[in-house]
Amino acid sequence: MTEKTYSTENTGLTAPADTARDAGKNAKNGNNKKLISFLIPCYASEGSVGLVIDEIRQVVAQKPDFDYQVVAVNDCSPDNVLDVLRDIAARDPRVAVIDLAKNGGRHNALMCGCHYAKGDYIVFIDDDQQCPADRLWDLIDPLEHGNYDVAIARYPKKTQSRFKNFGSWVNDRVATWLLGKDPSLKFSNFSVMKKFVKDEVIKYTNPYPYLSGLMLRATRRVINVDMEERVRTIGVGHYNFRKSLSLWLNSFTAFSVKPLRFATGIGVLWAILGSLLGLRTVIRKLLNPAIPLGYSSTMAALLFSTGMIMFMLGLIGEYVGRIYISLNNSPQFVIRDTINLDD
Repeated sequence: MTEKTYSTENTGLTAPADTARDAGKNAKNGNNKKLISFLIPCYASEGSVGLVIDEIRQVVAQKPDFDYQVVAVNDCSPDNVLDVLRDIAARDPRVAVIDLAKNGGRHNALMCGCHYAKGDYIVFIDDDQQCPADRLWDLIDPLEHGNYDVAIARYPKKTQSRFKNFGSWVNDRVATWLLGKDPSLKFSNFSVMKKFVKDEVIKYTNPYPYLSGLMLRATRRVINVDMEERVRTIGVGHYNFRKSLSLWLNSFTAFSVKPLRFATGIGVLWAILGSLLGLRTVIRKLLNPAIPLGYSSTMAALLFSTGMIMFMLGLIGEYVGRIYISLNNSPQFVIRDTINLDD
């Protein structure tokens, strides 16, 4: 897969057959409008989520051929974001609210929203105003007029801490190695996908979803659209080290056995090296009995080999533990209440 970027100024692309079929009438609403579902995971954003929804209304109003649905998922937020969402939903029936019983993280909240998204296009957007919602049509254009199924915003410069940048870099390298992702393809918090991709994503029922991997498992027609990430003006980020580590483990163990094969390769290599070093020691001792036994080198080799064994056992244990939790049907999310959603 080669590097893909998209320019909305002069595309020169024509709509393929599957895109033409997508341009049919939206029977859900009884009109010719296409429906866009916006999925917003909400956590500690009582001051910003209303502004995000207001901007969504303004942006969609620019295109009379489109209608919108907002699915806001309260991920057990500690502030009053649920009250804010209830007030918005009471005034706008297009805004649906899902209140989760426990915090599961961004990816679990988005998976929950995907089950209730009815749109022809499904947009992932954050609740902190950092996603440039005014560039929505640039993101949708490759799906409307190009042969693509998923479009993801790519930020040349991210307005986040060095720690988060490092975490994003690690996750990107892991996805490239494990999922066969094009190294030039970048994931971000602002993306749009076609309905059939969403339908494939929600077939994953295990409790450790990794949306980037699920989208790549469904299609390889993924494109980046360059845009600038906004600076956060309200609130602070809540993506700490624990959440970054959890996401990394999800990507590391959910879609590939390459880590286990890597551990096996390390074990075989270390066994070969150990045998060669042992043989070398025996030969040197036979040729020169006066050579003293090396206590320090023996302890160093012992500590290193023991550490490698414990690391591999921990990796195997992580796989086994996740298999056990999945077999126990641990849920991705638990819904306490919904607003403006059919049963």
